[in-house]
Amino acid sequence: MKNILLGSFIIFSVTFCKSKKESKQTEKAISTPQIQLVKAPPSPSYLDSELKLVNIDFTATDTSYLANFDFDVKNYELGVITSDANERGIANSAKGQHIHLILDNKPYSAHYDPIAQKNLPKGQYVALAFLSRSYHESIKNENSFVLTTFNAGSSKVFPYKFDEKGKHMFYSRPKGTYKGSDINNLLLDFFLINVTISPDGNKVRATINSEIFIIDEWVPYYIQGLKPGIITIKLELLNADGTVIEGPFNEVTRTVTLLE
Repeated sequence: MKNILLGSFIIFSVTFCKSKKESKQTEKAISTPQIQLVKAPPSPSYLDSELKLVNIDFTATDTSYLANFDFDVKNYELGVITSDANERGIANSAKGQHIHLILDNKPYSAHYDPIAQKNLPKGQYVALAFLSRSYHESIKNENSFVLTTFNAGSSKVFPYKFDEKGKHMFYSRPKGTYKGSDINNLLLDFFLINVTISPDGNKVRATINSEIFIIDEWVPYYIQGLKPGIITIKLELLNADGTVIEGPFNEVTRTVTLLE
């Protein structure tokens, strides 16, 4: 379809051919009658923006820990509306630009100043924080994010293997509930760590309400052609052979609610 701008866009339909000795699975490209995944238009790049984590301190309560994250932000202004927000036709935060803080690849919390607080059960955590435009599109440069692990009063080992130098994908958008015209262009955005994607290399497979899209360029996309209801989005980080890359967060499924 001519309005699809992905570098490589493949939707798979599986057919089976059986003989007496074997069954062979084949895949062929098809087009989707409704859902489309469209490369988002260019946005302000903020190539020199920086995010650093200065400190995390903890205050113990009876049943949990209050974690205080102290960030340092350079060459980026929190709390202001991104300059092209009104032109993009997507959901936008009236509170302005912010930090996305993701713990264990759960839905992010948005923070509009450099101090973030989280009330956490005792345990160990993987934290990813990155700078976000006011319409929730991540800033993608080598200094715009922080990845760390931390311990909130627990002596237990991590329940899964996490290598900070490994290849990781974190889910960001879409998230929550969208209403009215905001459902026309749903931002699909994720964050990659220590890995690149390309037509001949690693890729991200996005399954949206059973429609499959192969993404080979790390840019934001718009999901179009959706109707009110609950949609399911699954993202998988694949190697060049089409196998999910080992890592605790490289396969994730979320649901989003769309209202008229």
